Order: sequence, then C-alpha cells, then structure tokens
Amino acid sequence: MTSAMKALRVITADNPSPLTGRGTNTFLLGRGRIAVIDPGPDLPAHRAALMAAAGNGRISHIFVTHAHLDHSGGARALSRETGAPILGFGPAESGRSAVMQRLARDGALAGGEGLDRDFTPDIQLADGTATEDDEWSLTALHTPGHFAGHLSFQQDRTVFCGDVVMGWSSTLISPPDGDLADYFRSLSRLEALEAKTLLPAHGDAILDPAARLSELAAHRRERTAQILAALREKPGTAEALARRIYDVPPALIPVATRNVLAHLIALSELGAVAPTGPIAVNAVFSVA
Repeated sequence: MTSAMKALRVITADNPSPLTGRGTNTFLLGRGRIAVIDPGPDLPAHRAALMAAAGNGRISHIFVTHAHLDHSGGARALSRETGAPILGFGPAESGRSAVMQRLARDGALAGGEGLDRDFTPDIQLADGTATEDDEWSLTALHTPGHFAGHLSFQQDRTVFCGDVVMGWSSTLISPPDGDLADYFRSLSRLEALEAKTLLPAHGDAILDPAARLSELAAHRRERTAQILAALREKPGTAEALARRIYDVPPALIPVATRNVLAHLIALSELGAVAPTGPIAVNAVFSVA
C-alpha cells in the first residue's frame, strides 16, 4: 500500500436512504495537503466532520465524481471554508449524448432527480487528466452511465468510482442523466484497469472488482432479456413493465421505471423495440 493510501480516511454523511445506503462516503486522501473526494450533501455537521478529520492538514483540492446533490451539494461551502478549488467534469448537464440532450430539451423526459443544477467546478477535468501533489496523484476517468458527467478517480490500483459501481446495490440509470450504453462501456473500461480495489461513494469497498463488474454486466443483460420477454407477451409502458418485472416495494417503482426506461432507450437505438410516438416515460413500447 502506498503512503497516500495509508493516509486515506472515509467520513460517511448522515443521509441514509434506499438509494444512498448508509449515506454518502466522503474520502480524504493525504495528511498535509488533503484531497477530498465527493464532499457529500450540504450538511453543516458533515462539513464539520470533514474539517475535524483533516486535523492539522489543509484541504487543498475538492474532487466531485458527479453533480448529484448527495455528492456535490456541500462542495461550494467547503470550498469557501478552505479556499480549495472544486474539480469536476463540468456543469451539471454536460456530457449528455445527443439523444439525451434532445429528450431533455423537448421535454420528453422530466429527468434530473437530485441534480445539482447550480454545480460548476472551478477546474474542469478532461478524461485522463492527472492532478498531483506531494502525497497523492489522482487521474480522472470519464465513466458515464449513472450520470453523463461522471468521473472516477484512480490512485495506483485503487479507483474511487462514485456511483457507477456499488457493492450492495446496482446503479440507478435514470435518463436523461443515465445512459445504459454508456454504463456498459464504463464497466468495460473499469475492468480493463485491473484495479485491486474500488471505493464507491455508497457502501463498502469492493475488493474483487473483476467479479463485481462481471456480475453487474450480467444483471443488466438479464434485465434486458426480461424486458424483451415481457414485450413479446404484450406492449407496455416503462412503468407497466417495471411492475411486471421488479419485485420491489411500491415506493421504489418510480426508480425501477427509470431503470426500465434506460433499457428501452438503448433497445430503441439498436432497433430492437419501438415506441408509439416519441420516447417518453409514458410511451408504449413494443418489439420492433
């Protein structure tokens, strides 16, 4: 283990929910000049915990994996308190594919749940950009799927993977922010890194990345097969399909619906299914 990883600490915000698990993990890397990865929600108590964990060190950089409020909401306040710049992919809606931009622009999808619409980093990070300090070096990896402007950060054989991979749950893919085709590409890219450890922003460390990445890809392929089988029985909306396929509490049906919609959009782009009219949450889909 490198000296930087020995200086790694994690503070979990008090924002538990069905989508965040125990809460958002904020990582502090280094002792003297400290990199914060995902400052979490805008909670004064969480910010105070981060400052206390920094101790005699100085928070010098604030990295944000993506602009959802449970990750980026506390970034600006922490920046004001410490003077550290905020580093991220770009403004909240940047990185969306042409089809997702069109869907959002035309109002076909009311996306952006939890979107931090005011988020703009002080420093924009392109894919492959390395940010180095005496104690650490983090390389930005563009890993969309859960979120168009999602970044992961690699330090040696450890990857801080935000929400694109979690050990306790599959990732929410909610258009127009989420894109299933991008998600598969990001899983493949992370697999190619042959990382030893993945550190998600929710839940525990993933110590066997290859197995978990394979499991997540298989889960999505299985879900695609379930959707196609259901459509062969009869056409349906994303919500109707979610109710037929998912065994979840009623409160989670909207989340399941957006996941199903992500699959339907990807299948539509492949020509495997077709909506009656424009793609939308309430569009009826059938096998093409």
